[in-house]
Amino acid sequence: MGKGDKKSRRGKIAKGSYGNRRRHKPHKAAATTEKQKAEE
Repeated sequence: MGKGDKKSRRGKIAKGSYGNRRRHKPHKAAATTEKQKAEE
């Protein structure tokens, strides 16, 4: 289990892919709008 293992989290990071071991969270629109409001 290392960087060469496609199924491990470390392997996903090394390869740059996502899956069950490494979830990919999309950016939330509500969170960005709150930050923008705070900056103004």
